[in-house]
Formats: sequence, C-alpha cells, structure tokens
Amino acid sequence: MSQFKFGNRPLLRSVVKGVGSALPKRLVTNSELEKQVDTSDDWIVQRTGIRQRYLAGEGETTSTLATQAAIAALADAGMDVQDIDLVIVATSTPDYTFPATATIVQAALGITRGVAFDVQAVCSGFVFGVATADKYLTSGSHKCALVIGAETFSRILDWKDRTTCVLFGDGAGAIVLEAQEVTGTANERGVMTSHLRSDGRHRAKLFVDGGPSTTQTVGHLRMEGREVFRHAVGMVTDVIMDAFAATGTSVAELDWFVPHQANRRIIDASADKLSIAPEKVVTTVQLHGNTSAASIPLALSVAKADGRIKQGDLVMIEAMGGGFTWGSALIRW
Repeated sequence: MSQFKFGNRPLLRSVVKGVGSALPKRLVTNSELEKQVDTSDDWIVQRTGIRQRYLAGEGETTSTLATQAAIAALADAGMDVQDIDLVIVATSTPDYTFPATATIVQAALGITRGVAFDVQAVCSGFVFGVATADKYLTSGSHKCALVIGAETFSRILDWKDRTTCVLFGDGAGAIVLEAQEVTGTANERGVMTSHLRSDGRHRAKLFVDGGPSTTQTVGHLRMEGREVFRHAVGMVTDVIMDAFAATGTSVAELDWFVPHQANRRIIDASADKLSIAPEKVVTTVQLHGNTSAASIPLALSVAKADGRIKQGDLVMIEAMGGGFTWGSALIRW
C-alpha cells in the first residue's frame, strides 16, 4: 500500500526494534509420540517435516508464554515496558473466554497505559496482529507496540486422532514495533505493506468443534488435511504478489521468506510456486511443530538469533489459518 503524507502529519513506519520467544519446558520427540498413538517417526517426518515439539505443562499457559516472549523481545530491543502503549496478542487458545489474554500479559509486565487486546485469526493471527498494530502506529495514535503470537494448542487436541495430534506444539514469539518518521522509500526500515484475506465458506475444513455459545465446551481441533494443503499452497500467492506490487519490489529482492510453519511440504511447495530460492526460506517446523499464531515470530526469533536476518534485510511473512484466513506483510528489517 502506498504511503501518503496528509497535511503536516509526519509519514510514519512501524519499525521492528526487537524480537523474542518462549517455549515450554517439555520437549516431545516423534519417538515419544510413538508410544502414545499409532504413528511413527518416519510417517511424521515424511508427511510434515516435524521431528519434535514443545508441550505446555503445569503452570504454563498462553499468557505465561506470551509474557516470557514479550520480556525477551523488549530486552532485544533495549526498551522498557513503559515504552509500550499497545499490546496485541494473537491466539486461538486464550487463558480464559475473557478477559483478553493481552490484558493478562499487560498486567504481568506492569504496563498501566495504552490498550491491550487479542486478535483471533488462527494460524494467520500474527500477520493480522502486525497489520493491526501497523495501522495504530502509522496513524500516530500510538507509539510502540508489542505484537505477540502465543498458543497452547496441545490443550485443544484430540490425542486419539493421530492425523492431528502429532502436528501441533505450544510456544510464543513477540516483536516490538515502534513508530518512526520516514520519507517513504523502499530502503527505509519498517512494515512496508500488509494484505489480509478471509473466506468463511471453508470453516469445516479446519475448526474446533466446541465453544461457549454452541457446546459450552472447549472442543477439539478437526481438520481435513488434504483440503487444507491444497488451499494453503494456492491462497497465499495472491497476498504475496500484492505485497510486491504495492511496494514496487520483487521476489528477486527478497532476503528472507518466513512462512507459517505448518508443514514442510506446504512451505516447500509455496516457495517453489513463487520462485523463492530454498536458501531464502526460514524453516523451523522441524523444531517446534505447528504452533499456529506463534510459528512466525518463533521462526523470526530463531533466524534473528542465528544471524540470518539482519538490519536492512527485506523479509516477507505470510500465513493461512482456519476460517479460512490468510495474509502477508513485507518488512524492511
């Protein structure tokens, strides 16, 4: 999306200042799952690329993981909690029906100003959160945001369903975004554009069969795996190409492609369809499994920590989730 300067209002861009992550204590390998469900390490790896995942234990909740990730992101940014006036948590597994998990994180961090709320777009949640925070920051209404993706999907899995329970893990990742004045060129740091989509006709392909207004239960995750795979590879292309068109950039200029970490085959097929070189794709699904809204910030944290993502790099994040929802954001790191 082109950026314009209105009157005397400065042109602002949401700049990534820091990134952090948090994982539960318990690491569960495919070999351990072999003892619990009718599956095998070979079956899981061949179909998904997943080798391990982390599962939340006693005392570990979506909000505690989100808070730890936020603290790590603030430390990476060299910023204080009181610099934050916007907290957005993307999650499909909140601590409570209400209040919003973001308000629990806000209180845990000791933030007493600004606003905190959740966004719910399942696996696309972090991208939706970044896009939402960007609107607040570039409007001038807020100065500095924590955007967190956090999930405890292990608590909505049917552990008798081997087609789904082996796929998911728990965790949290966070970034700090700060509004900074820019002139509007493609080389300046910050979120350059975001593009979001949804199509509610696909609900039955990926959903949870419970909720306060329907069954009065939490319910379990249900998925039509083949249908999700087919749509995931096709749907993300439009929002990615829209991002390049809106910014006048191209696939060739991209430094890093950081997709939702659902399945190695989906990641590879999407990159191939977009002609993105394999060495530019950040893949962490083998380490964490599918952590839904947490997967992209977890991957960003890994790639930042190991030195791959550096200041000035052009980074594309994208995801598709239940609903269906899907979206992209192009960021000059």
